[in-house]
Amino acid sequence: MANFSKPSVPRFSVDVYQNEYLPEGGSEVNAIVTVTSTGGGTLAGATAAPRPAGPDAGAAVALMVDCSGSMDYPPTKMRNARDATAAAVDTLRDGVHFAVIGGTHVAKEVYPGGGRLAVADAGTREQAKQALRRLSAGGGTAIGTWLRLADRLLSSADVAIRHGILLTDGRNEHESPEDLKAALDACAGRFTCDARGVGTDWEVKEVTSIASALLGSADIVADPAGLAADFTRMMETAMGKEVADVALRVWTPVGTTIRFVKQVAPTVEELTGRRTEAGPRAGDYPTGSWGDESRDYHVCVEVPAAGLGQEMLAARVSLIVPQPDGSAQNLGAQGLVRAVWTDDMTASTSINPQVAHYTGQAELAQAIQEGLDLRKAGDIDGATAKLGRAVQLAGASGNADTAKLLAKVVDVVDAATGTVRLKAKVAEADEMTLETRSTKTVRVKK
Repeated sequence: MANFSKPSVPRFSVDVYQNEYLPEGGSEVNAIVTVTSTGGGTLAGATAAPRPAGPDAGAAVALMVDCSGSMDYPPTKMRNARDATAAAVDTLRDGVHFAVIGGTHVAKEVYPGGGRLAVADAGTREQAKQALRRLSAGGGTAIGTWLRLADRLLSSADVAIRHGILLTDGRNEHESPEDLKAALDACAGRFTCDARGVGTDWEVKEVTSIASALLGSADIVADPAGLAADFTRMMETAMGKEVADVALRVWTPVGTTIRFVKQVAPTVEELTGRRTEAGPRAGDYPTGSWGDESRDYHVCVEVPAAGLGQEMLAARVSLIVPQPDGSAQNLGAQGLVRAVWTDDMTASTSINPQVAHYTGQAELAQAIQEGLDLRKAGDIDGATAKLGRAVQLAGASGNADTAKLLAKVVDVVDAATGTVRLKAKVAEADEMTLETRSTKTVRVKK
């Protein structure tokens, strides 16, 4: 059994990578903002982030296990799911609040029951594993009900970190897409959630939309035998989170507008539409919970054109944690995005390597998704063009993992030019793996 000691509070730093030089009349400014939190080390220029207001930052976790009838085909699937959930329970840190939910067309409390959360220790972990042994498959799938029960249970704990882990093997057939979206809207910002699809009978866009809305990760476990290792890794990551509800606050001066804000590493995640206003000319973009990690964000702003030799602050990026009273706790790190107008054509036309890299990574994710959609629709020429472009981008950016996944769907004739042929036969698991992992990026060397 893993028994993790509680990590120390992370320290945050912000670094900005950009080419601040614009030609005369230029108005678009792009920057890659790298946010880094370290669990115990000291970063130059970073100050220790105080804990959120209220109790010592604890955690609560809800494990949602698909128990629909399809989990019995083959029977090893349900057994692997039980074993994986038990492995995750074993990974819980002492003192963490937790619950196990069995999901069908309704949501049922498997452990501890009674609308409560258990507190992890040797005894409750063993009781939870005993309860898991009684899980059986039968019924339909209504994921929104699982999420709403998880929200009710997690909200009962006076903790900073609330996290869910959701496993499904099928399509969400026993509630409407509108019901699932309403549940996601209700849960967004209340807890984060990792989602996993096991086997190949589930819908990729459903699982990835759950993870996206709840700021978690999504992945496929094509072979149920791999569930235990995956669940253990997910829980280890969850146990490392120490600061919840971190937001990227972007302030811009008068006349400047934000074109987009997106996470670009470790995955591509559009944040522009999730902005909440935070006073005059400032907006907050949610990033979820943080432990010891680093992520990259692409910020694009449009500034009013200025004369040669002039310069301005195009945006100021900081990190905050919203407080219950409506205020915000600043995490003590910020970065500045600048604009300088010059007649030096070499300076103004140079594309910053980080910006170029992540622009390509975002295009790579989009090309894969569009290519697979066209393939499903029977548009062979369109799919070939999009997936060929994806092969070209993956090779150019050094995204070897994505290149390997693409090679299972297309025959690569020339990676440099993006010349490919669609494979006549593609294993369903290979296509679903490519689609699920299409947004995963590689970091640029800085």
